[in-house]
Parts: sequence; C-alpha cells; structure tokens
Amino acid sequence: MPDLLWDDVKNFFDPNLMGALPDLWVPDASVEDWQAVFDLVQSTGWQWDYREDDTIRPLPLATEVLPRPADAEECVHLYVRPVPGVLMIFRVMSATEIVFDADLRELQGQAGVDILCDFVCVLGRRLGKPVFMGAEGQFGYPLLGFDPAADRVVLLADPVLP
Repeated sequence: MPDLLWDDVKNFFDPNLMGALPDLWVPDASVEDWQAVFDLVQSTGWQWDYREDDTIRPLPLATEVLPRPADAEECVHLYVRPVPGVLMIFRVMSATEIVFDADLRELQGQAGVDILCDFVCVLGRRLGKPVFMGAEGQFGYPLLGFDPAADRVVLLADPVLP
C-alpha cells in the first residue's frame, strides 16, 4: 500500500500551488550524513552527476567539499535520477543541512507520489533522520515528510485547500 494517495495529496504536488521546485531537506545533518548520501547514490544504481559550477567531476568525499565557506563562489550540485525522467538536485552548501529540490512537473499522479515517497524513504532510512518537503520558497515549513519512527512518509499539514 502506498504511503500517500494521489487523491489525498494532489494539492501538494500541484506546481501552480506549491511552486515547481518544492524544498526538501534533512535537518541537523553532518558531514558524515552527506557522505552517507554520496555512498547511497553510488550504491543504488541511480544515475547521477556531481558538478562544480557546470563542470562534471568525480564524486569526492564529503570531507573534501564540506564545510563550504559562506562566500564560496562556485555552485556545487549533485544531480540524482532515481528513475528515468525524474531529477533530484542536491545543493551541497552546508555541512549541517542536506537540501534538495524535486520537480513536481515530473511527479504527477500516483506514480509520481510513489517515486517521491520511495526516494525520501530510502534517504531517510539510510540517515535515520526525517526528510521534509515544503512548498517552494517555504523552507522550514514542512507539508509532508519521512518519519523515522513510523518508517514511512506522513502528512504534516492539511493538503485540502479552502
């Protein structure tokens, strides 16, 4: 049985309501957590690209990238494709927070909900931490997320809009 049903959460997957690129994050992270993400990406068979600015490079150790200076000029991203046609973009900016985006336009219908839930569960289980999703630009206000105690994705807000 799916963690969430499309009919119950379709508003949270509406790019016009939530923004096309909702914010996803793992709070209270560490360099070790980032390394666990890097290891997960390499061990799953997912397609990925690690980029510094627009240059694709081999995936380094997390200790080689983090902590990053606040005024660092280059952008560091990890592009992960858990399934063809779906892209998660990790923004390697801080050792204390794992932040990434997903494109809601790629996650429509029950299949899209299941892909996001599966990805978030795999990540949350590997880290043993919650993984939250909020509307684009609403970082810190989770709508749904992986709950490690429940071992599944749960709603954290009412998806029915007035």
